Amino acid sequence: GVKRFPVMYNDFVLIGPKSDPAGIKGSKDIAAALKAIKGKSAPFISRGDKSGTHSAELNLWKVAGIDIAGAGKGPWYKEIGQGMGAALNTASAANAYVLTDRGTWLSFKNRGDLDIVVEGDNKLFNQYGVMLVNPAKHPHVKKAEGQAFIDWLVSPEGQKAIAAYKVGGEQLF
Repeated sequence: GVKRFPVMYNDFVLIGPKSDPAGIKGSKDIAAALKAIKGKSAPFISRGDKSGTHSAELNLWKVAGIDIAGAGKGPWYKEIGQGMGAALNTASAANAYVLTDRGTWLSFKNRGDLDIVVEGDNKLFNQYGVMLVNPAKHPHVKKAEGQAFIDWLVSPEGQKAIAAYKVGGEQLF
């Protein structure tokens, strides 16, 4: 990329069964919540797909002091290698915990017995940005069109359109 421009943000939320076997509902401390999930061996579903959300999840485990890629992983932790919708569906079917962005959660209809259990920690901040692919390295890139899109996203008009996007009356970004 040439230069990264911040565009919008939302947050991640930890979703879990309403029965809350890890006893974390209402917490604003994601690290403590993840420690409790591991401590209770409560089921946790991971996207396991190398996406931005998966990377954020892995970082949060590190912040909690848990080596989830190594010795910290147990049978309670399942990587499905799929997207957010599949991870939420799997968590719903298994009454498991899962990390998702708030926008996806608000749009998700198959909630089953799941609810938001942890939100509000600054570590759950989820920023989105945009970058033009470097035309010096990739001459086939449509530089003018890409830059026009970036310019619109960061313009007052683009920011107003993003801010106005709502699901169920809730602002997503």
